[in-house]
Amino acid sequence: MNRIKELRIEKGYTQIKMQMLTGIDQSDYSKIECGKRWMTFNQCKSIAVALGTSMDYLAGLTDEKKPYSRAKTHRA
Repeated sequence: MNRIKELRIEKGYTQIKMQMLTGIDQSDYSKIECGKRWMTFNQCKSIAVALGTSMDYLAGLTDEKKPYSRAKTHRA
């Protein structure tokens, strides 16, 4: 089972719920989960936000599920 599907199931989300959260059509989302379609950068970002993780975790670059803390921007 891939990381995206694993996290989706852990959250109790259906593919339809992911469609609502990400704006990715359910059939396209299903293909991403099955590995039949590559996701775009923006799709990866949307999925990571919806699942509360990082893009690095989804890509297999880290085993830490927890998302990175977001840096606060300071304006001069």
